[in-house]
Amino acid sequence: MADKGTSTGIAPANQADAAAIKNFDLDKFLVKLQLEEPFFCKVLRKVTKVKTTAIPTAGVLAKDDDIKLWWNPAFLASLTPRQVLGLLKHECYHLVFEHTTTRRFEPFIVWNYATDLAINSLIPLDELPEGGLIPGKAFAELTTEQVEKMGTEGVERYRRVSEKIASFPTKEASEWYFARLMEDEEVKEAITNPGADGEGNGMPGNMDDHEGWGEMTDEEREIARGKIRQAVEEAVKECDRKGQWGTVSSETRGAIREAISKEIPWELILKQFVGMSRRAKRSTSRMRLNTKYPGIHSGFKRGYTSSIAVYIDQSGSVSDEELAILFGELRNLASNTEFVTYHFDTEVDLESEQVWRSGKTPAAHRTRSGGTCFKGPSYHANKNKHRFDGYLILTDGYAPDPGHSRLKRGWVVTTDGELQEFMDKEVKIKMKGRIEAMAA
Repeated sequence: MADKGTSTGIAPANQADAAAIKNFDLDKFLVKLQLEEPFFCKVLRKVTKVKTTAIPTAGVLAKDDDIKLWWNPAFLASLTPRQVLGLLKHECYHLVFEHTTTRRFEPFIVWNYATDLAINSLIPLDELPEGGLIPGKAFAELTTEQVEKMGTEGVERYRRVSEKIASFPTKEASEWYFARLMEDEEVKEAITNPGADGEGNGMPGNMDDHEGWGEMTDEEREIARGKIRQAVEEAVKECDRKGQWGTVSSETRGAIREAISKEIPWELILKQFVGMSRRAKRSTSRMRLNTKYPGIHSGFKRGYTSSIAVYIDQSGSVSDEELAILFGELRNLASNTEFVTYHFDTEVDLESEQVWRSGKTPAAHRTRSGGTCFKGPSYHANKNKHRFDGYLILTDGYAPDPGHSRLKRGWVVTTDGELQEFMDKEVKIKMKGRIEAMAA
């Protein structure tokens, strides 16, 4: 479903006539999917299909304890048969990669662009509807009518985003595309602020709708995630047993199997570390009853907050993509937590300090390039224990034991790094490469 304000701004090239719309039958494409693409068909078995005109295109959404595929007959009737199959694959990938549930970064519009870029890398070009976001491919040429409507400023914004996406390689992770879009302020501004008319000034958005992804409660999100994982797991087992996966590549199969493994996600361990590092704060509230002196004194309310230092290894072992992934996860935890980042090599770069809270993530950059010594950040954190409730060290793990820490310490080790024995008595987190990152 599309987030408010993410209209594609460009109508499908082939406008379906009334008869084609009336006679469009989704079931025949589901049968074709069963014959040619068994994995996608098996995932869609667990999804309720809803025919609607409430949205302009199509989209998947977890709602009311159910997983739904919403589709507009006018849009699907305007596509070629292969494009309809490509659209169904696209929606399945959103479910498989958990974009509708646990994986969601802010700003959501930029994240929507990033997820579509990653997914469309895995689908043949002739199966993608026109107007979709495709890495390495510029946007369609504007018509005279569109140029007049958008104006000079709108056309320039359109051009900048188009050139940016045309410069991207295919088969990168959603987080990679997200980081690249976020680091270009003009591109980020063009995507996140569509214009006063609310229609994006002609800016292409997603070929499907993403509305409602961020509106679920944590409980609803976990229920939906469990149902989706079960559907994907059953599809994987059946495809493996019969040896029939359709066009899903061996690399993608391996990534999907890893995604449904029983291993505890590293993101959950990170969330637990942040939660364990919180401290309670107490304040008076006239809205709460004082149980000891009711009617005489105000009651109290209790909240939780924390400040966590994040030390980033500058040896070159931590890539900008891994930094973007970590910051994306921390951003989701920042509503009651303040993060303070520092760079370090053999010592902490004090001038690199950046304080950020909810939604305000510093850009990835480097200030050091030396070797690695964990004693520097450990000494700095212990010295500032009055400021911090805990600290994280993002590294590849290749440096000697820094010794005991008086402050709660967590280790975030990169995908290609190695956990060390001295980390065993503390919180240790091994990052995993994202499942769309087939080239990684």
